[in-house]
Amino acid sequence: MTVTQPAVFLREVGVPALFVVLWSTGFLGARLGLPHAGPLTFLALRYGLAAGLLVLVALATRAPWPRRPAEMGHYAVAGLLVHGVYLGGVFVGISLGVEAGVSALIVGLQPLMTAALAGVFLGERVTPRQWAGLGLGLLGVALVLARKLGQGPGDALGSLACVAALLGITAGTLYQKRHCAGMDLRTGGVVQFGAAGLATAPLALLFEDAHVDWSGEFVFALLWLVLVLSLGAVSLLYVLIRRGATAQVASLFFLVPPCTALIAWPLFGETLGPVAMIGMVLTATGVALASRRRPGSGCGDRDRYGSEADLHAASASDAANPAPVRDPDIIGSRSRPKGNA
Repeated sequence: MTVTQPAVFLREVGVPALFVVLWSTGFLGARLGLPHAGPLTFLALRYGLAAGLLVLVALATRAPWPRRPAEMGHYAVAGLLVHGVYLGGVFVGISLGVEAGVSALIVGLQPLMTAALAGVFLGERVTPRQWAGLGLGLLGVALVLARKLGQGPGDALGSLACVAALLGITAGTLYQKRHCAGMDLRTGGVVQFGAAGLATAPLALLFEDAHVDWSGEFVFALLWLVLVLSLGAVSLLYVLIRRGATAQVASLFFLVPPCTALIAWPLFGETLGPVAMIGMVLTATGVALASRRRPGSGCGDRDRYGSEADLHAASASDAANPAPVRDPDIIGSRSRPKGNA
């Protein structure tokens, strides 16, 4: 099957760029919503609403549900890590006084940690060029956040929560790649958000007063986080994890702090100095190095969307023989091979 140049551009540039922009808007929800509800209460509402909407989508489109308990268990674990631990850590950390820039830098270590662990758990080889790109990206993030970092780490418990968030998104990315490659994003999302909600709600009742100020700002923030982040950006993240090497996908997270700073500039008047501008250039260069494909690896022959067996075999080594081309839907059922596969 011949892949047209516009399709290649959309897949290789458009989808990752859209993911970075959507993921970067997460600060809007935190900034607008946290003054009106406790972090765990806020997240429990977010998970419940996201799971409910996905149930309606799954029923309307007759999406296949997981048939084996092991599948359900894998999806639940990935959901607890990516949603519960990561988002819970970030929201709790900010609510305990950690500066947003410090939180972003701590979580920004995720690409380096993922690259280091991908070789151990997934058999993916990280090249010296990619390591250089990851290091350059981290340096760029530090420059972008340099002024905010001067205000200190904040509450020690909050900083610890951010470290937990870092471990959660790193482990969740690796676990999703290894055990949830064939997950339907509609029904699998129900399981993942449901698991995160069931884990978060009791903690909210135990440690918070569960009071919610249903202001316009809070409703907007909640709907934004559910529709744009939980359903949109997370679905794109899982598509990207299926599609490429884990270290390449993780490197995109280096672009989130600079992109967030650019969005905050016109909306909240947060200015960007020359050091931050230099950091953005370094970050973009580092991501380009880390995500660049090796010579000879075409776009179509590196897609990894077939059966779970195909996906697990492909993720065992980034230098494995290319699998047949598969095309998934972002919110679609298990993909089917095109042609003779």
